[in-house]
Amino acid sequence: MPRLLPLALAATAAIPSPAAADEPATESWAIHGQATFVVQANARFRSPYQGPNSLDHHSHAKETFDATAYVGVRPWAGAEIWVNPEIDQGFGLSNTLGAAGFPSGEAYKVGKKYPYWKLPRWFLRQTIDLGGESEKVDADLNQLAGHQTANRLVLTLGKFSVVDVFDTNALAHDPRSDFLNWAVIDAGTFDYAANAWGYTYGAAGELYVGRWTMRTGAFDLSDVPNSARLDPSFGQVQFVAEVEERHSIGGRRGKLKITAFLSRGRMGRFEDAIRLAEETGEPADIAAVRRFRSRAGVSFNLEQQLSKTVSVFMKGGLANGNVEPYEFSDIDRTIAAGVSVKGSGWGRKDDTVGIAAVNNVITRVHQRFLDAGGLGILVGDGKLPHPGPEQIVEAYYDLALAKPLHLTLDGQLIRHPAYNRDRGPAPVGAIRLHAEF
Repeated sequence: MPRLLPLALAATAAIPSPAAADEPATESWAIHGQATFVVQANARFRSPYQGPNSLDHHSHAKETFDATAYVGVRPWAGAEIWVNPEIDQGFGLSNTLGAAGFPSGEAYKVGKKYPYWKLPRWFLRQTIDLGGESEKVDADLNQLAGHQTANRLVLTLGKFSVVDVFDTNALAHDPRSDFLNWAVIDAGTFDYAANAWGYTYGAAGELYVGRWTMRTGAFDLSDVPNSARLDPSFGQVQFVAEVEERHSIGGRRGKLKITAFLSRGRMGRFEDAIRLAEETGEPADIAAVRRFRSRAGVSFNLEQQLSKTVSVFMKGGLANGNVEPYEFSDIDRTIAAGVSVKGSGWGRKDDTVGIAAVNNVITRVHQRFLDAGGLGILVGDGKLPHPGPEQIVEAYYDLALAKPLHLTLDGQLIRHPAYNRDRGPAPVGAIRLHAEF
């Protein structure tokens, strides 16, 4: 592992990009890359007991590493084909268990000791201009430089992440450059279709008209909840819809998004699992009561500039708390808010400071399920006699060391981890090193 990071960072400096100083108006191809290394640790905290899915209350640290190549071509006007081969390695704290708002978005639900290769994204995106003012498109990861009209239709088809298109936020969405906590980078109740790495097969359409955008999509669910394998028959599916409104208040830009999802798959009801546990005397087992049914949720996502250097955001949502979450995390109600400050005020224009707070809640029947020994996607202390809201505060400072290289210091405090008043608070700290070109 120590050899991998220097090699990856050297690669980001050595590979030339077609987007040079005399960059053409429209790129026909591009190669970009990124490498991210995170070391995260929790200090010892109060814990009279713990269960199979608990955050380890002893002091311990884990690391994750990933390196991604972004290879894109433009086969015809308005079209882009992207392929993102990636190398991953490492584990989240307690094998990515123990908090519904898990403290590292760079830690997946699967981990491996040695580096391994995967292909998380390969997709076609087609942009169809519908008129209006011409807009410049800058070169970026999975984005070729060019032009598009303000009014347009964008179609995406292939394998990608639902949150590449939906529930995006410029201030809190990328664990490689801003906040790390799962419930900050995405609305905690947005139980989006994904395998254990966060990707799935599907299609999305986006219609931009004036200051409005309407999005919709259909995506493949895992074969069973929280699985590394997607349903090969596409027999379990999720539908997502989103409305975005862009505005200006006092000359400061902002966005508001409303996102809704409906999942159709084999899921269990908490009440059924509790009843079965009472009959058998065994811990509640949600897998034993799964039937084909629906689970829905809705969330909002706001970002707003307050000045040239200060912006704020807020996210919140709710989902059906009677049925088990399928893919993301054990959260039925959530509210998160934060502020992001650019470093121009102290002569560090490429630095960023961020602070956010999150409040996650589950329903009473969900609490009873965990108290009956049930295990969720990320949480399950074996019992839950004194439930409470999971409350998280996160702060980070992102330091620009050089143009392609950033160092981030991150701190979090998780109160009532896994909704358990008997455990915590859990202090968590992280150091992140990130480079991209």
